[in-house]
Amino acid sequence: MLEYARAEWRRTSVGVMPARPSRRSIPPRVLEAPSYLQAFVLSGVVTVLVTRAFLQAAGYPRLGGGGLHIAHVLWGGLLMTAGLGAALVFLGSAARILGAILGGMGFGLFIDEVGKFVTAGTDYFYAPAASIIYGAFALLVVITQAIRGRTRLSGPERTANALYTVVGGLGTGLTARRRAAVMRLVRGCGPDVEEAVAKLLDAVPRREPPAPRFWQPWLVRARRAAVWVTTHRWVVSLVVLYVVGEPFVVVLRVVQEAITGQLPDQREWGAVLGVSVSALITAVLSIRGALLLPRDRVRAFRLFKLALLVDLLFGQIFSFTVNQFGAVFALGVDLFLLAVVTAEYRRLCRQEPPAVG
Repeated sequence: MLEYARAEWRRTSVGVMPARPSRRSIPPRVLEAPSYLQAFVLSGVVTVLVTRAFLQAAGYPRLGGGGLHIAHVLWGGLLMTAGLGAALVFLGSAARILGAILGGMGFGLFIDEVGKFVTAGTDYFYAPAASIIYGAFALLVVITQAIRGRTRLSGPERTANALYTVVGGLGTGLTARRRAAVMRLVRGCGPDVEEAVAKLLDAVPRREPPAPRFWQPWLVRARRAAVWVTTHRWVVSLVVLYVVGEPFVVVLRVVQEAITGQLPDQREWGAVLGVSVSALITAVLSIRGALLLPRDRVRAFRLFKLALLVDLLFGQIFSFTVNQFGAVFALGVDLFLLAVVTAEYRRLCRQEPPAVG
């Protein structure tokens, strides 16, 4: 099998790879890289939230004795090592997903103790630590979305991903759906490549699709409910009202605290200023969107989306400094608003007639 694959690759490589590859050429990109990064981020976020909730409920216990304290950053390092080992030792998507989940859990345990590493007194409860944690995961989400938008692979990259899938199925077999996906990847890469990959697929064991899991019908219902919520008219109207009004509430609250004398009690003045500036920018964008709403809904919802992204990628960092992990609820609200606005924006873009000329 391996010798046949090598022979077929040598025979077809003239039509797939450049005759003289550049010394600066990068390795082929992985088609499923955004999914792996998403698993990494989600497992990391869940680990941080679960760790903080457990420590608070347990009264922040210490593991160790006799002057020793085994911090959970050490367990994070072990999990990251295990995740990297799974991705390095084993082939196939399952190994990479496992590595991403273990690595994300390890990164979550590591970044949760960032307060100890940026303060002279190793202060776990350092106020800006929550914003640093949020900023790290927000950056990872931005990178994931950037990669997701740039996953148009070249012919050689599609061939490499197809062969990777074939190799990963040697032990467990490939379902009919995965086989069809492999052939779609190499479509247009040349008849020799398509024929070679088809022959390789014939040598891979066939596997029946797994039986439906008990949770899959509930997942389908949840997706349908999410689509209904994010596209229903009255929900969209309420979201628009909230996006326009909420920044003013934040600014008025800061002004009220300054007038009543409560604001001087704040330790993080810079973070309060950051929240206020973010709210003002969000207010300007949302007002502009509201003014455009009667005559240009596409541009209006584009501005609503931009306003929410400003709050998520800028304002929430300072909000986590001021409110610590109490800002998680506000973050969830912002994510829901972004989902509704994005769904409406995409619907409007599909309905907009193409430009003439």
